[in-house]
Amino acid sequence: MPSEKISEYFDVTENRETREDLKRAINLVRGPKIAIDCGCGAGSDIAFLRANGFQVHAFDVEPEAIQRCEKRFIDDQKVSLTQCSFEAFEYPSASLVVADSSLCFCPEEKFDVVWQKIIDSLLPEGVFVGSFVGCDDTMAGPNYQKDDFWPDVHVATNEKIKRWLKGFSFESFAEHKSSGSGFDGQVQSWHRYMVVAVKESKLKV
Repeated sequence: MPSEKISEYFDVTENRETREDLKRAINLVRGPKIAIDCGCGAGSDIAFLRANGFQVHAFDVEPEAIQRCEKRFIDDQKVSLTQCSFEAFEYPSASLVVADSSLCFCPEEKFDVVWQKIIDSLLPEGVFVGSFVGCDDTMAGPNYQKDDFWPDVHVATNEKIKRWLKGFSFESFAEHKSSGSGFDGQVQSWHRYMVVAVKESKLKV
């Protein structure tokens, strides 16, 4: 759902500072340096992953995100870009899956299927790094502007995340709550669960 707000968000996050969780996650990778970036946006995580030697398969539902990334990584043969939804993406085998503030936009009725695809794509001892939206986040409440962004917001809980990541070992799992001004200057409450987890070598599904 392209809008001025989404374009503004891409402008602000295009060169954002890399999160500590992602820095930690790449150091846990033991397999081939192949990553999937779920909801790649303007490509800040792609740039970090490429700088650290990863081949990157990235997708986003927003055409503008892919257009920006195509220009940004035009000469990079190790960046594969696809404009599609979570459920339509063909997940390759990977040692790292990145999903920062993106899986919350996967429709809840499709989440289980998508999540299984993500788990299946991760190689044994592969790493998942991502964040999920909690119930006290502005995006989970009545003031979230769905017309400006995306209509589906899947709210996570501590219990849900631990169930989804059954068979993984947690390298870090933190719940953060804060408030302040968002990228557009509007008052925002954040409630996020931040996860770095490693798939067991013999995961039973």
